[in-house]
Amino acid sequence: MGSNDQRPSISVVTATYNSAGTLGETIQSVLDQTYPPKEYIVIDGGSGDGTLSLIESKRSLFEEKGIRLVIVSEPDEGMYDAMNKGVDRADADIIGIINSDDWYENDALETVADTYCEEPFDLFYADLRMIFPDGRTFIKHSKDSRYQTSRHWNHPTTFITKEIYGRYHYRNETLHDDYDLILRLRRDNVRTKVVNKVLANFRMSGVSHRRGFSGAIKSIKLKYGIYRKNGYGWYYIIEPVMEEFGKLIIG
Repeated sequence: MGSNDQRPSISVVTATYNSAGTLGETIQSVLDQTYPPKEYIVIDGGSGDGTLSLIESKRSLFEEKGIRLVIVSEPDEGMYDAMNKGVDRADADIIGIINSDDWYENDALETVADTYCEEPFDLFYADLRMIFPDGRTFIKHSKDSRYQTSRHWNHPTTFITKEIYGRYHYRNETLHDDYDLILRLRRDNVRTKVVNKVLANFRMSGVSHRRGFSGAIKSIKLKYGIYRKNGYGWYYIIEPVMEEFGKLIIG
């Protein structure tokens, strides 16, 4: 364990590229944690819009709170390559990844640490507040079930132990490699803990929501392929169909 009172240490990773318009809120949510992380690792793909200067301007605030700030800016092979770089650099018991469009609730890390003390886990996730561009919101609830569906899982609220990340990495093959990792972990029966509490906020304006009908069909094929690659049955075709056409309906 990484802390004197036996609570786990936590690293937070953000992969970013030209995100100066939204990254400030992400950074502030890390600074505002009631249980500060051991370190905040920003992996930047070589931004040219002021992203780096924004991050650097916050360095003194991280120092005041005793949080190690790590900034890496270099070309990468996509966001999952960037996430892998951040995970490899992390030096804490548990690692969370929050994207540069999203932000944590103030007690997110404290909830993770308290939960781990009560019941050690390999994989953790919780509820997520989904935010439409017009400001409307709804809560996407998490659920721990034998039947695997991304409708019951939320990436911004996901925390995985360093030990597990040492054995599993993002494949860096498709847009859905985050869920591919979850399917592999669940297939291998890692210790999983789900908490029904909102721990993060997700802007529904990212790349995963910019698609029409043809894009939905492509995503269905990709997601179904991921299920099959990980040993899940043919009937899992229903999952990507429901998810993608649901996105088309709600916008």
